[in-house]
Amino acid sequence: MKKQRNSPLVISSIGELHRMYGIKEIEHPMVSVVRFDEIYNSPIDLSDGCVLDFYMIAVKKDFQGKVRYGQSYYDFDEGVLSFISPGQLCWEERNDRPCSGFMLMFHADFLLGYPLAKEIKNYKYFSYAVNEALYLSKKEENVIYNILENIEQEYKANIDNFSQRVIISQIEVLLNYADRFYHRQFITRKAAHNDMLVKLEELLDEHFSNNANLALPTVKDVALKLNVSPDYLSDMLRTYTGLNTQQHIHNKLIEKAKGILSTTNLSIAEIAYQLGFEHPQSFNKIFKRKTALSPLEFRQSFN
Repeated sequence: MKKQRNSPLVISSIGELHRMYGIKEIEHPMVSVVRFDEIYNSPIDLSDGCVLDFYMIAVKKDFQGKVRYGQSYYDFDEGVLSFISPGQLCWEERNDRPCSGFMLMFHADFLLGYPLAKEIKNYKYFSYAVNEALYLSKKEENVIYNILENIEQEYKANIDNFSQRVIISQIEVLLNYADRFYHRQFITRKAAHNDMLVKLEELLDEHFSNNANLALPTVKDVALKLNVSPDYLSDMLRTYTGLNTQQHIHNKLIEKAKGILSTTNLSIAEIAYQLGFEHPQSFNKIFKRKTALSPLEFRQSFN
């Protein structure tokens, strides 16, 4: 009989998570570093999903089970770094074998008054899916572990007027290393990403060849069909091509529009509708921005 799904569990504070997992009492209400082997015997079942009201950054190794984010599963059989932001939904299915690694948790309120409170939204990997987690080399793992240990030592020491600033600066260092490591991953996993580029081109070709009068594909539509998150897709494309997903869509659109303009007598409005625009003015605007010519001017250049 199929298991009935219940509502996801909402974990509103770091202290609540500590109590649920039977971990030692928190030493700071706004930030905590936990080793995964400390929650080995936890009876908590998160297979119905959970939502955290705080940030979590986790380094996991030897995880014999599955974590699901959205519709994707990922088996943690090597060291990976993953990111969860407040309000994101994820699932976890575990067996009895423990995993090693750390997780850092901190509340958004802990960052208030510091630039990172706003800048953290610029770190797009917080919206990556779990199957887009960052694979770490041993050297990279050690870099992250050292930062997490620094954070742990800081809040365990006597709290003073510098403690919060020091911890936040360490979180910033961790995020900046993650930026570097993700960029490295886009390069070292080039074969897989080249395959995604080919699939993207095929997907856009198919859309503009066979789906006349349908709305333009959105970045979200394209990412869903490629089974990746929108931010991951755009970041990967920008690394390889210098263009994000929206720019790729528009370039393919212009390529198709040029073909129609130069080989048919369809009006500009008819072409706009055929390409998925509700209003011809929108088509004219994009075309001129990309080519420095209006669609009519481009057509006249062939006469």
